[in-house]
Amino acid sequence: MAETAQYLTLGLAGETFGIGIRNVREILDMRPISKLPHAPHFLLGMIDVRGSGYPIVDLRLKLDLPSVPATDATRIIILDVPIGDRVVGVGFVADCVYEVTDIDESSMEPVPSVGGRWQSDYIAGIGRKADKFVIIFDLARLMAHEGMPAGQETQVDAPVAA
Repeated sequence: MAETAQYLTLGLAGETFGIGIRNVREILDMRPISKLPHAPHFLLGMIDVRGSGYPIVDLRLKLDLPSVPATDATRIIILDVPIGDRVVGVGFVADCVYEVTDIDESSMEPVPSVGGRWQSDYIAGIGRKADKFVIIFDLARLMAHEGMPAGQETQVDAPVAA
């Protein structure tokens, strides 16, 4: 029997990426972001969501892709991201969000070692949805050792209030 898991699929620079749905808190329209002094180039700043501050990461810059202006389709995805021994709320800016989809994890392929437009050490594997590939992020490696400011810290199993 196939081992399927649900992933939020999103678009970046014409590619389709996936984030495990268990890490997703909510999806927001693009909004003004307060800048932070001396932040890494990929950290756009902070936003307030119902009284809690969240650092916002531009996924394009994090993956060494060129930055583009926000469009009507641009979204901020608020995630629970494992950073070290804790889980921190972080927002990722994506070009667009497609859907939540099931991906057969037993047929996930390793990251090709021939290079690519993005850093492959941030990728857990390549999944398939019909005839398309979905590049699955490894959130822990994507955010490891980056000196991120403390966002909204949560317990791993804490329910999310609506």
